[in-house]
Amino acid sequence: MKKVSIMIPCYNEEENIEAITDAVVKQMEALPQYDYEVVCIDNCSTDNTRPLLRKICEKNKKIKAILNVKNFGQFNSPYYGLTQCTGDCAISVCADFQDPVEMIPEFLKYWEEGYQIVYGVKTSSKEGKIMYGLRSLYYKLIKKYSSVDQIEHFTGFGLYDKSFLETMRNLKDPTPFIRGIVAELGGKRKAIEYEQPKRRAGKTHNNWYTLYDAAMLSFTSYTKIGLRAATFLGAGIAALSFLVALVYLILKLCNWNNFDAGQAPLLIGMFFLGAVQLIFLGVIGEYILSMNQRIMNRPLVVEQERINFDGAEEEKREALQGEH
Repeated sequence: MKKVSIMIPCYNEEENIEAITDAVVKQMEALPQYDYEVVCIDNCSTDNTRPLLRKICEKNKKIKAILNVKNFGQFNSPYYGLTQCTGDCAISVCADFQDPVEMIPEFLKYWEEGYQIVYGVKTSSKEGKIMYGLRSLYYKLIKKYSSVDQIEHFTGFGLYDKSFLETMRNLKDPTPFIRGIVAELGGKRKAIEYEQPKRRAGKTHNNWYTLYDAAMLSFTSYTKIGLRAATFLGAGIAALSFLVALVYLILKLCNWNNFDAGQAPLLIGMFFLGAVQLIFLGVIGEYILSMNQRIMNRPLVVEQERINFDGAEEEKREALQGEH
């Protein structure tokens, strides 16, 4: 009997964690041809999520939990959770019900047909037209300038075969970006379109900073446009400055006594060039930060506690953390 792992990352999801685990278990029990496990990885919640997880795991031994010692960010924790799954495939599902659990049977159907990765692609969202439009613009920019064919409106919701999970375990990337990794290293893929619903309860943990962090991680990992833009724009400004200086020199020579350029062009040029330099210093800094995080090669997460894992799984976890 094939085993299916359902991985649920959570952070301050006390209003959703019981409902999402019940919904996932109900879906899997309706598929008796599969064995299953549910792996919840908690990113150091500060509400009542952890006590609830302990109760849930006590009632159902097929539900497992990994509790992190601190919050390791929105990418590391789910990625690590997938690498700890022991099934023949793993399905990543958000705790807030924005990833419809009703799609699990459809994922499994295409997996049985030979697809290594079956993922959801949002065709629309109930999160708001403005935010959806901004996300669409971001995806198109990344796709246009990336060295890898990126997947638009893919958040990580999907099924991953154990062969791809092994690739993830061996990648040894301390700052993994699952969306880019799927596009770059994934095998035979199948996209399934869906409309993203609103959160069932609670508030989103994304803010401007976390969204910017996600954008910069994909930007610095898969594009060169920032550095190339600095080079080309610098060359363009240098050429324009030379032409302006040449024009001013000719006007001064032709009308030496009456031509007075004044201080305004000089000040405007200084402030403009200073602003351009600061912007591209920031862009270069983002690339250096990304490189620095990878050079340090710190572990994806550090665990505080595991619940309902057996000895073999503990050895697997220790081996993985030893590699990092």
